[in-house]
Amino acid sequence: MSDRMYVGTRKGLFALDRTGAGWSITDASFLGDKCSMLLHDPRDGALYAALDHGHFGAKMHRSRDGGATWDELPAPVYPEPPAGYEPRRTPDGGKHAPWNLKFVWELQAGGPDQEGRLWCGTLPGGLFRSDDHGASWELVRSLWDLEEREEWFGGGYDYPGIHSVCVDPRNHDDVVLGVSCGGAWRTTDGGATWMLMALGMRAEYMPPERAGDGNIQDPHLIVQCPSDPDALWTQHHNGIFRSTDRAGSWTEIENVAPSNFGFAVAVHPHDANTAWFVPAVKDEHRIPVDGKLVVTRTRDGGRSFEQLRGGLPQDHAYDLVFRHALDVDETGDRLAFGSTTGSLWTTENGGDAWNCVSANLPPVHVVRFVK
Repeated sequence: MSDRMYVGTRKGLFALDRTGAGWSITDASFLGDKCSMLLHDPRDGALYAALDHGHFGAKMHRSRDGGATWDELPAPVYPEPPAGYEPRRTPDGGKHAPWNLKFVWELQAGGPDQEGRLWCGTLPGGLFRSDDHGASWELVRSLWDLEEREEWFGGGYDYPGIHSVCVDPRNHDDVVLGVSCGGAWRTTDGGATWMLMALGMRAEYMPPERAGDGNIQDPHLIVQCPSDPDALWTQHHNGIFRSTDRAGSWTEIENVAPSNFGFAVAVHPHDANTAWFVPAVKDEHRIPVDGKLVVTRTRDGGRSFEQLRGGLPQDHAYDLVFRHALDVDETGDRLAFGSTTGSLWTTENGGDAWNCVSANLPPVHVVRFVK
């Protein structure tokens, strides 16, 4: 069971340790800086933190001593556009993706047989790969140069972004991506070629004739079950979808109360039928339904859902949970999530009862357990 977690916020990265019956903050790094992503590399224990300095851009840092000290790494750099390049018009008529890094939205480690490999998903929609532990980064041009990529557009942000990277533990060259708004994509050859894998997703924000177009879908987050990586769940802008054939097709899960809208999703590491979500009121509001914070859980592949409320505020709660701010540890019993109001909750029993660890953190962007 994981006895340490990291919480990346708008004003720093915090380490929490399990002490006795509860959690306590034991360290803080990058105070005042937005930590947009945190990766613990299980191969060597290194930590990677992505910071968003706004006007001053994105920065990358690595720690090899559990966060005691950090070394700055180069951030991914986009190449110059080719001479005469003219971007195509996006389907929503929005802003074209620029050829420069806005911020890092996802970090994922490669396989044990891929020494030094890291994947980095960014806004405005570029995927980067490192094979030297982040000392250098290369844009995956096979994805960036696709004609379909030019149609991607922003959801909550002005530009599209890659927020999900799912590496198959059976074949580390098999990777599924989630793009907002650009659907789901899969490579089985380490990024040499890509396949659009959003069949069955539905985009009600588009004209009816384009609602099923895979390239304009808005999955908010895609996660895979570690013990059954063919099983994927996504919290989509228009609902909850599940795949049992590694994104070959998606099935919409309907009639989820109190709402099927949200950003975060976590799947049980040993049971692909069990997943957790944090619902909210859609679009303009983006607050818990009726001001009551709940976590929904399915244990039967989406056929039914429970509303988990124990220990969570049920009156005037306005906590929104970002896509990377919910995590489950390797047991499947211990979960944690943080909110935009700076609150952090944990559970030791799969969500039946929650404990508030802190109500005074800055807005939370990412929560990660570490073994």
